Amino acid sequence: MITFSDRGVIMPSSPIRKLTPLAAQAAAKGVKIYHLNIGQPDLPTPQKALDALKTIDRSILEYSPSQGFLSLREKMVGYYRKFNIDITPDDIIVTTGGSEAVLFAFMACLNPGDEIIVPEPAYANYMAFAVSAGAIIKTVTSKIENGFALPPVEEIEAMIGPRTKAILICNPNNPTGYIYTAEEMEKIRQIVSKHNLFLFSDEVYREFDFTGAEYISTLHLEGLEENVVLIDSVSKRYSECGIRIGAIVTRNKGLREIIMKFCQARLSPPLIGQIVAEASIEGTEDYSKAVFEEYRDRRNFFMEELNSIPGVFSPAPSGAFYTVAALPVEDAEDFCKWCLTDFVYEEDGKKETIMMAPAAGFYSTPGLGLNQVRLAYVLKINDLKRALLILRKALETYNSR
Repeated sequence: MITFSDRGVIMPSSPIRKLTPLAAQAAAKGVKIYHLNIGQPDLPTPQKALDALKTIDRSILEYSPSQGFLSLREKMVGYYRKFNIDITPDDIIVTTGGSEAVLFAFMACLNPGDEIIVPEPAYANYMAFAVSAGAIIKTVTSKIENGFALPPVEEIEAMIGPRTKAILICNPNNPTGYIYTAEEMEKIRQIVSKHNLFLFSDEVYREFDFTGAEYISTLHLEGLEENVVLIDSVSKRYSECGIRIGAIVTRNKGLREIIMKFCQARLSPPLIGQIVAEASIEGTEDYSKAVFEEYRDRRNFFMEELNSIPGVFSPAPSGAFYTVAALPVEDAEDFCKWCLTDFVYEEDGKKETIMMAPAAGFYSTPGLGLNQVRLAYVLKINDLKRALLILRKALETYNSR
């Protein structure tokens, strides 16, 4: 019997996409599905970016430099300057989405068996990238009861052992929407400095900070110039998930040289994606303001309505466009599947249901998050209103069986 790699066997399935076949079957039966499971914005891409795509004037669609076009990286420097982040184009390596940025950072910094400390719940693909790199995720648990704040420093330090090589944070957080406070960022800085660790920081949602407080990036933290590896992407801020343009940003020259070996092996990041991304950075300030205000309004509406459903609790997210909610069910994954296979809300001749992401897949610790789901409020308010009505009705029917 032919066998497969151990790496492939233990690779976790995505909790965000694992129920897609069930959704496809429901859609084939004429059921409209409100997708709360995935962070795919429904807002249009900037017209300036679409115009750049439509007017590409090249006779050859050639390889780009492995680190990405200099012109794009120069514009990115200006973008970061708006957030008081002072870097050079050489500090930036363009990647095929934020996903490749995470994978290359892991591959360049970690040996097989090295450990990364990650607050959970966490973006599920971090686990998959760690498996790909042969690294081990060690989690400290943030709790829904206190809004998913950073776990106590003592818990984090207790996890540090001889194989610990890095801490990874996502800020604003996916899946919880939590944003670390200045005090929490200082605690992280102290731990990283004390133990000389890498600090991987996924900051792709920085545009969506609803706190009103000053934005704090890991690149602002003093004394960590050689430690910080920032992960970024244009996917969410410009509604450009499909162009697959991300970035690694680090002031560590030696690390950049290592990462470039992986970049050269995959040849180049997407040519057309870079053209679109470059066109998005300047002259889109009004677009970004409108997008921020739209997500803020969606968040305010969604959280009030969500928490009005009997038995549901979700702390208000400070940023991004996600929230984790505890539902009045024992097995949220079973409930999510049931919504796609057995439940249909019918009204005025329409058949509708919802799709959610079971939150247990965002935890590494067995048994956690079993009654939780991650919800993405990336739909128009009228659609969110409808989706929450369906969730309310689904819970009533599920719990009265």
